[in-house]
Amino acid sequence: MKTIELDDDLYFFIASQTRHIGESASDILRRLLEQPASARVPATVEPAVQAQPVAPADAMGLQELLDSGALQQEEKSINRFMLVLSTLYRDNPESFTQATEIKGRKRVYFSQDPEALRASGSTTKPKQVPDTPFWVITNTSRKQNMVAQLMASMGYNEDLTARVCGAV
Repeated sequence: MKTIELDDDLYFFIASQTRHIGESASDILRRLLEQPASARVPATVEPAVQAQPVAPADAMGLQELLDSGALQQEEKSINRFMLVLSTLYRDNPESFTQATEIKGRKRVYFSQDPEALRASGSTTKPKQVPDTPFWVITNTSRKQNMVAQLMASMGYNEDLTARVCGAV
């Protein structure tokens, strides 16, 4: 297997085309390029560019989101909250599943079933996190805390977590 270096925008495009948890970048590209799974480049073909190791993509999406000013342009905290959650999911869908473990004393905060959220309180106002199979309660003042817990469980460092929470 070869490693290639991609610009951030291409990486995010490929990640946004994920159809199911665990789908590899190779599978996504094959689907997008309409290549059968058995299509392989002959071993005699030399790559045009020397392959470089890809840096871990743990925070590229969040960093780009912070640097772009998109969060600051959103007037409503709920929109900033949802933008951060969808970015976290896009960056690492497998780790985002840990969100379902984040709960309050009486409320469930994340679920793939909006009815589970409605059942955990009378005014939860569940909304689907954009471009994900997950729902989140939105009638809470604990949005920053929820993001901090999720980012910690996903392995993000404290400095980035603090910056993201400050922007929410």
